[in-house]
Amino acid sequence: MGRWRPPARPASKYITPEGYRMLNDELQHLWKVKRPEVTQSVQEAAAQGDRSENAEYIYGKKMLREIDRRIRFLSRRLDDMTVVEQLPDDRSRVYFGAWVELVDEDDQRHCYRLVGPDETDAARGWISVDAPLARALLKKQVDDEVMVHTPTGERYYDVVAIHYGAPPNESQT
Repeated sequence: MGRWRPPARPASKYITPEGYRMLNDELQHLWKVKRPEVTQSVQEAAAQGDRSENAEYIYGKKMLREIDRRIRFLSRRLDDMTVVEQLPDDRSRVYFGAWVELVDEDDQRHCYRLVGPDETDAARGWISVDAPLARALLKKQVDDEVMVHTPTGERYYDVVAIHYGAPPNESQT
């Protein structure tokens, strides 16, 4: 049996302005702060002599490779991204960047924001627009019912509110 896997579906290239700033800040930090620090430590470790058994040198080189890999990824990804700054004309429907308040079958209230795959954060309620729930929510309106296939079976939600811009009141989540 081989290790071949079918190619993954490409991730959406949309991102919110906040997400773009966050990734760009990470890129700048890696490039201007972290990489020079690690480079300096590698130079100091190399000056100590034999590099073949120098753990600091070997670890520093590994760190540089990881930092460079992340810098290349972020640079390419940010170049390909489309920053969605403009709110949709029809704000009564769910589109990218929307805060959506849902009620599930157990009358539990949930609040999610549809964001790009690079900025998801479960603790903040930010879900990828590529996620099954987000795909089911797209173009829905208040009072629409949404059915989502999950590993444990089908789940049903009712859309109770849609917000754009600032997050809704925290007491509602």
